Amino acid sequence: MKYPPQPSGLQRGLPLLIDSHWTPEQAQAVLEILDDLRERIWEHYALPLQKLYRQQRMPDETSSSPPFDPDEPF
Repeated sequence: MKYPPQPSGLQRGLPLLIDSHWTPEQAQAVLEILDDLRERIWEHYALPLQKLYRQQRMPDETSSSPPFDPDEPF
């Protein structure tokens, strides 16, 4: 059986199957666990993650776009 592509881009590994018949309470419990996991990870890795996000969002220095000049009019 072939599964749809994952948002992470992974193409192999164990599939993550989620029961389509959860109660709203079960779905809420899972979301609360994920929120707690995200908070714990952020508490431990906040600074390295911020640095990584900054590096990923900064324009590439080798790009062909001209450098930003704040004095240049629109």
